[in-house]
Amino acid sequence: MSVNEKIRLIRESKGLTQEDVAKKLDISVNSYGDIERGNTNLKLNRLEQIAEILGVQLPELVDSTEKGNLNICFNKQVKQRDVYFNSSTIEFEKQQLIIELKDKELALKDKEIAYLNKMLEMSEKLNGEK
Repeated sequence: MSVNEKIRLIRESKGLTQEDVAKKLDISVNSYGDIERGNTNLKLNRLEQIAEILGVQLPELVDSTEKGNLNICFNKQVKQRDVYFNSSTIEFEKQQLIIELKDKELALKDKEIAYLNKMLEMSEKLNGEK
């Protein structure tokens, strides 16, 4: 799974829209859409921002099966180095991300079950009072 696919998957699992994330990144929805479609190289700091917004660690966004390179460009105008992350760049553990997402889904389901049990209990009390 590519980085852009993981970003989309995690965003959707958190119930966020592209507009939500774009606003937090202070970019247009179209620019954010390009990120999720893999149409842009990401600066490392932008990838870190996305990870923070999504509430995950940076390594969780990168695939352990993908190989690529880190592109470092020197910007002469501002005299700084920009590090760009190509969607098939750094290697990390893909399975860990899947497990963590499943754990989060299970935790949400547990909360949902607890809520439904309370609703059932309240309903039974109301029916018993009639």
